[in-house]
Amino acid sequence: MKPLLELENVSYAYHSKNGETFALSDISFQVQRGEFIAVVGPSGCGKSTLLSLISGLLRPEGGRILLEGETENTFREKIGYMLQKDHLFEWRTIYRNVVLGLEIQHKLNNESRTRVDKMLMDYGLYRFRSARPSELSGGMRQRAALIRTLALDPELLLLDEPFSALDFQTRLSVCDDVYSILRREKKTAILVTHDLSEAVSMADRIIVLSARPARVKKILRIRFAEQAQTPFERRNMPEFKEYFNLLWKELNEHG
Repeated sequence: MKPLLELENVSYAYHSKNGETFALSDISFQVQRGEFIAVVGPSGCGKSTLLSLISGLLRPEGGRILLEGETENTFREKIGYMLQKDHLFEWRTIYRNVVLGLEIQHKLNNESRTRVDKMLMDYGLYRFRSARPSELSGGMRQRAALIRTLALDPELLLLDEPFSALDFQTRLSVCDDVYSILRREKKTAILVTHDLSEAVSMADRIIVLSARPARVKKILRIRFAEQAQTPFERRNMPEFKEYFNLLWKELNEHG
């Protein structure tokens, strides 16, 4: 099966008057359609830089990135990017926040409105469509931000620590929400996170990066028993601790 996303020997360095700071070195991996990939690594190793390269916000200095066989010059509209904060505008209702991307790209029409209404209904936000962001809980705001991203029907979603601003209990609930929404919408996703428990509970595969300049240190495939259908259920399975300990060991080994 042809991969949805391919990174081939990707390297990147930041340049300043004081010299170069090498962020990524010879990064190679593939993502299959429908996969949920988590990326973990030491703080400051370049995880967010990696997402910026995949999204086309930065261009690699070495190697290449392909989405459905196309170079990064042509695939930006096929990628959705969900950041750490929800960035909902208080002066817009939830509905007008959700359709903002469609407005900007001149794609707000009867078909896209129907799709947005269905997602708001399916994911419990339809009755809050006229509310302001401050009237919603943190978890509901993140659901709204995800629907805003999905409204553009991207092929690939990039998630840059989207749960980090939430308290622990809300974080567990929103992880389940986001996971079920992405599975239901049959989306491919790459999650950057510092939280190893989050990575193990959500991902099909975990890419472990080394310290800067980051390289791919290990790719860990995650498999749970069939009865573990949600991230919360995965956390209660015996395999969870084994995968967590493997990741912990990898991240605390030098080299």
